[in-house]
Amino acid sequence: MTPESNAACTCQADALPVFDREALAEHALKLHARNFNCAQCVTCTLAPFVRIDADTAFRATEGLGGGFGGFTETCGAIAGGAVVAGLARSNGYDDPTSKQGTYALSKQLVDRFRERIGSTLCKEIKAADGGEPLCACDECIVEGLNLAIDMLEDLERNPR
Repeated sequence: MTPESNAACTCQADALPVFDREALAEHALKLHARNFNCAQCVTCTLAPFVRIDADTAFRATEGLGGGFGGFTETCGAIAGGAVVAGLARSNGYDDPTSKQGTYALSKQLVDRFRERIGSTLCKEIKAADGGEPLCACDECIVEGLNLAIDMLEDLERNPR
């Protein structure tokens, strides 16, 4: 389910990639079933599209799952989306001038995720203090993935 296999993305010379959202979501949920955290599911699934290998993405996002390790902070699915934003938008180590643009993308991801899920806090989403959960992790993963794909498509259409 990576672009290399053309199962999740079709690309032609001088054309924008076409993301197969269904195949990408299926891949992300398979990762979750293998015990990947929500951040890893989003970031590893989109790694080939942002010039990073899946193992590096996995390692870099390991501490972001479970609401940053304790079901209290930001949902890993949206944290993974923010990692993808940085990988897609950053000018890199030698030119640290792209932060404001990346922050704007991350804020947009957070705002849209909050609007659709009802919160960005894992604690609230999973109802860690009791009550009814807002949604399951699988739903957060698919939502975070789709928001990150929306961002990547927008960046392809409108490079910043």
